[in-house]
Amino acid sequence: MVLSRRQVTAAAVSAVPLAVAGAGTARAGGHRPRTLYIAGDSTAAQKYADAAPETGWGMALPFFLRKDLRVANHAVNGRSSKSFVDEGRLDVVLDAIRPGDFLLVQFAHNDEKEADPTRYTEPWTTYQDHLRLYVEGARARGARPVLVTPVERRRFDAAGDARPSHGEYPAAMRALARQEGVALLDVQTLSLALWQRLGVEGTKAYFNWTATEQDNTHFNPPGAIAVARLVARELLRTRVLAHRDVRRLDEEIPESWIEWPAPATA
Repeated sequence: MVLSRRQVTAAAVSAVPLAVAGAGTARAGGHRPRTLYIAGDSTAAQKYADAAPETGWGMALPFFLRKDLRVANHAVNGRSSKSFVDEGRLDVVLDAIRPGDFLLVQFAHNDEKEADPTRYTEPWTTYQDHLRLYVEGARARGARPVLVTPVERRRFDAAGDARPSHGEYPAAMRALARQEGVALLDVQTLSLALWQRLGVEGTKAYFNWTATEQDNTHFNPPGAIAVARLVARELLRTRVLAHRDVRRLDEEIPESWIEWPAPATA
């Protein structure tokens, strides 16, 4: 379903206060806190009480950032780099973003769906073309774009080796980052290595496996926290953020810190 600009704006504005829970207020002297905006899909998105224990990594990212860094999580279930733009969601982000802010962009899970023309993109052409819209839009507003390769699904072969599932999309994003001089957080490589270390059985504790569901794409609280930690470490490694901007990178984060608000009402 394609939403109107007004519908998308209303939905996005109502969701943002939930996404920045735990963020600090403006510094003394009136300096505006910087904000990290997230554009992405269900693996990063805010989840609500009716979806618990499913958890997007964007919900856990604030735990690893200093209180004067806000997170505005605009990621939405089921979106691709194309449908996010076509629905006007990128416009909403770009209307809000300000100089000194950051735009983290993670797509591919839904770009891969060839049977759905509203979402499908081809890695080396339309996928890169759409990603450039995010990069150019952020830069035009004085914000810093950051490309994030898609977090890996839980997929193992018969020998118990973690297998990549995103085809050419991560390589296409890496190439675009080099071409455009954009910081790249290689979460695909890091998450694949993490799933390999945890193994076939160990990874079940990080994904949304319940008594009624065996979901190898979406995370529960431990999985979302683990992926958010990878993102925060990459933000530091790539010097997008400084040491003073991050915290708790090596600390245990209680699952109880994750909250699922009541679903937003129209």
